[in-house]
Amino acid sequence: MSSAALAKASADEAAKLGKELTAVGAVRAGNADGTIPEWVGGKYFDDTIRSQTPESLELVRQQFEAVRSKNPAAFDELLKYLDKFEIKDYPAISKQIDAIIGQLPKSLAELDKGQQDAAKKIPGLPADGNLQALAQKQRQQIGGGGEYEAPQFIITKDNLAQHADKLTEGHKAMFAKYPSYRMIVYPSLRTAYFPPEIEQATIKNASTAELIGTDEVKGAVLGFPFPIPKSGAEVLWNHKMRFRGSAVRRFNNQAIVKLDGSYKISKLVEDVKFKYANLEEANPGTKILLYYLSEVLSPPRVAGQLTLVHETSGAGGSGRDAWIYNPGLGRVNRAPDVGYDNPYIGTDGEQFNDQVDMFNGALDRYDWKLIGKKEMYIAYNSFLINAPLIKYADIIRPGHINQNLSRYELHRVWIVEATLRDGLRHQFKKRRFYIDEDSWAVAVVDCYDNRDQLWKVQEAQLLTVPFVPTVTGIPEIIYDLQSGRYFVTALQNEDRISDFKIKLQDKDFAPNSLSRRAQSR
Repeated sequence: MSSAALAKASADEAAKLGKELTAVGAVRAGNADGTIPEWVGGKYFDDTIRSQTPESLELVRQQFEAVRSKNPAAFDELLKYLDKFEIKDYPAISKQIDAIIGQLPKSLAELDKGQQDAAKKIPGLPADGNLQALAQKQRQQIGGGGEYEAPQFIITKDNLAQHADKLTEGHKAMFAKYPSYRMIVYPSLRTAYFPPEIEQATIKNASTAELIGTDEVKGAVLGFPFPIPKSGAEVLWNHKMRFRGSAVRRFNNQAIVKLDGSYKISKLVEDVKFKYANLEEANPGTKILLYYLSEVLSPPRVAGQLTLVHETSGAGGSGRDAWIYNPGLGRVNRAPDVGYDNPYIGTDGEQFNDQVDMFNGALDRYDWKLIGKKEMYIAYNSFLINAPLIKYADIIRPGHINQNLSRYELHRVWIVEATLRDGLRHQFKKRRFYIDEDSWAVAVVDCYDNRDQLWKVQEAQLLTVPFVPTVTGIPEIIYDLQSGRYFVTALQNEDRISDFKIKLQDKDFAPNSLSRRAQSR
């Protein structure tokens, strides 16, 4: 791609935003045969769900664990069905989930005295303290409950040909490699939505934002920069600059899964402050996009390592500045290799740095082609796989995750192909991205090696998070078709709920803060 900017959206094109197009650029209408519905955004989320806090969600998670400790047989009964899921099992599964939720407290009076006192101070809890009703609401509104909860059909190797035109090459390769691989398809539900400030700013950006070359965004403020994209690179910048809250502390559990299904959980704490698309600060421009700081808690051999990243937009460079604190050396060093296809710490090469969040960093090593939009089956509204009903051992299986916990829906996606530029290096010669039209979140990536062989398949289990609000991928999986291993990240079922209300300061992300943080542990 040359350094020249593409034409901005015309006045006629921009006028469609908020009308026949949603404010962020998706086609508002459903498809002709009704298998993709009209966009509804936040319509189904009531004030109780929208006002949930990390503390209220964490209390519900803890109470599920209390039920599990008292009545493990109820969870075993649920997993009995989920391990062999067939369409006919749905009523029994739904009934068993109801039975487990029915054991949660109906009032704070059912908690012990210490818990009652603490719970009374938790923002986001219903006034009556009915955790049972709250959990049912979460299931119904976030998980596509009621009419949207019953599965429609299951794609297997036997009926693959009937659905092949709506599957990525990576998904078809998974069916070919693993006889147990399947996709349970549910009614589509288009609940992606963002704060009104983001939507209004996105409409304005359509007429002002421009991309110079592959990596310099100008004229964008707060919202998605390119709601009516003219190039593949612009689509990826919408993914990179999407609203995800103003800051978050994530308790990230991840695993490298061997051929036999064995694994060990590694743990990180990740602090992110978003400088762009931050509703709590004045617009700082597009030079610094976010600050990222991670601390490895386990495994022991890398515990204590700190990685600091300043993600940037601008011509030249790798799209970031990075530093690492190594506890063995006891000092902070610049980290020029935190980018592109250098392995991410603790992943044994199964995740490159630019695969974090499905894609991040500079685009400059590839030529980007916007292929167009297509109806595809992608993992969406994946509530169950993230629910405290489920443990990591229920998710992780040999070859692939337990697909009975994944929810697939038909959605329109943008397709973008990235081809390695002549003379530049990356272990992926070609990547094909599938990006959800409603949220600009990358759903799937097919990654090809330098022999033009399909090598890795990335998949995000997309979920609308109404209390931010945003759409995110939790968990994310990277399947290695050549080794048979896979890597799963952003597992949260057994750890604290991400703190999306945290206040983080710029000074927390200064390079000289790494040594002080390490010494204060």
